[in-house]
Amino acid sequence: MDIEQFKSEHAPTKTDESFRLENSYTLDVAVDGSVMAKAGSMIAHTGNLSFTGQASAEGGITGFLKEAATGEGTPVMTVEGQGHVYLADTEKKVQVLTLDADESVTVNGEDVLAFENGLEYEISTIDSLAGSFAGGFTNVYLQGPGTVALTTHGDPIVVEPPITTDPAATVAWSDTSPDVSVNTNLSDMIGQESGERFQMDFENEQGFVVVQPHEEHV
Repeated sequence: MDIEQFKSEHAPTKTDESFRLENSYTLDVAVDGSVMAKAGSMIAHTGNLSFTGQASAEGGITGFLKEAATGEGTPVMTVEGQGHVYLADTEKKVQVLTLDADESVTVNGEDVLAFENGLEYEISTIDSLAGSFAGGFTNVYLQGPGTVALTTHGDPIVVEPPITTDPAATVAWSDTSPDVSVNTNLSDMIGQESGERFQMDFENEQGFVVVQPHEEHV
C-alpha cells in the first residue's frame, strides 16, 4: 500500500451525523455546542474546541463524579465549541445507541464513552457490590431523546431477561433492573473470592441486558 492509499483508506469520513464510528474503536463526534465525554478519551480534535473537567459532584452533571477520595464514579469532561473530537478507550469497541424520548438505558460507569448534553441522566451505585468493586458499582441512567456511546471489550451479546449475569461483565441494561445475589457455594468451591460469587439477577421478562466477553475489574 502506498502513502496515498494509506491516507485514503484511513481518512475520517465526512458526514453530518453527530456521532459516527470511524472504525470499531474510534468515535468521531461532531461538536456544535457541547457534549459530555469520558475524561482521557480524546485522541485528536479539529476546530475550535475546549475541554473542561468535572472535578466535583457539585458540577454541571451532579453526581457523575464522586469526590476523588471515594474512588467512585467516572471522571468526565465537557467538550465545547465547534469541531470534531475523536474519542477512544483502550481499544475497547464503541457502540452507539440512539434513544427516543420514551427510551432509556443504564450503563456501567466504566463503559460510558460520550453522550449528548441534552440527555437526562441520574447516577447511582449498587452498594451491595462494594466488596467486589472499588467504590461500589456506579451506574449512569440515561433518558432520551439523544445519542450515547458506550464501550465493550470485544463484541457484546444482547440478551433478554430472565437472565443472571456476572457484574464484572455486565455493560448495560434497559427496561429492567437487577437484584444482586451471592453464590456462597461457588466461593467455597473455589476457595477464594471470585467475581462469579456475585450475580446480577434480571428477572422481569422485558427489556434487554448487554454483556461483554470480558470481566471488568475496577
